[in-house]
Amino acid sequence: MTTSHPTLNRRQLLALATAAGVGSPLPALAQSKYPGGKPVTVVVPFAAGGTTDILGRLMARHLGTRLGGTVIVDNKAGAGGGIGAAVVAKAPADGYTLLMGTIGTHSINQFLYKKLAYDPARDFAPLGLVAKVPNVLVVHPSQPYKTVKELIAYAKANPGKVTYASAGNGTSIHLAGALFEQMAQVDMVHVPYKGSAPAIADLLAGQTSCSFDNLPSAMPHIKSGALRALAVTGSARFPSLPQLPTIAESGLPGYDATSWFGLWAPAATPPELVARLNAEINQILNQAEVRQQMLEQGAEAAPGTPQQFSSFIQAEAAKWSKVVQTANVQLD
Repeated sequence: MTTSHPTLNRRQLLALATAAGVGSPLPALAQSKYPGGKPVTVVVPFAAGGTTDILGRLMARHLGTRLGGTVIVDNKAGAGGGIGAAVVAKAPADGYTLLMGTIGTHSINQFLYKKLAYDPARDFAPLGLVAKVPNVLVVHPSQPYKTVKELIAYAKANPGKVTYASAGNGTSIHLAGALFEQMAQVDMVHVPYKGSAPAIADLLAGQTSCSFDNLPSAMPHIKSGALRALAVTGSARFPSLPQLPTIAESGLPGYDATSWFGLWAPAATPPELVARLNAEINQILNQAEVRQQMLEQGAEAAPGTPQQFSSFIQAEAAKWSKVVQTANVQLD
């Protein structure tokens, strides 16, 4: 099981993909074919239907329009995103093969897996961060705690009694809970499932106490009142849920556990192609319609430079290596 990537329902996926058709006028740079006549492939290292796939398709559609050519998506799932990532790492560095990767492929899996078929730092040229998706701490309404501070107090008074469900060992949902345990100095019980859907199903049934679920999949249950949201796991409140505090401001200063998605090219890709692709990515992410559509589904557009993305990846890797080591999580 890999680092979790949030799963949107079919209606949300269609709505998010629709945003890809909205664009600003093409600048002169984007009117020429890039860089030649054959298609550009965006490799998505997970199965179709998840947020990684939807974001990959959104970016591919926009890039095809802006670059004046065909951009296709190729799903190559398996090994925590490692199979698809390895394909791109070994591809010719000519701008024709890109990776839609995640926090897992580039900041966590290197510490979870004994062997990776690629080096996340050496084998890739970062093009740009695409989106950030916070997790959300949700609890079953029957639980006695209504705030993060009350949860921490309860967990300290009842070691091992609070259970938190996740989409599997090593997923972002699991590691968000592990980070919470470490920072709050509480003893909670991790209950891994084979995916987010069964984890939430058991939480809805009251079989577990809480979850640090991905915001898009938790949102319908929060709105219906089936689950009680205590806080988001990101460093700032989420725009579409402004009333919901962060865990950091609710008793754990410095807490931040956010899933994220970005685009990479093979390491030796020429700098001019890296710059061109980054400029196009940012043009896409700065479209108001695209940003709003992503927000409504629980994702936040995150344009920036390749250098900023590279620094962000390194900081995330340093943080999560400590969490994985302390939690003693390792996958074959």
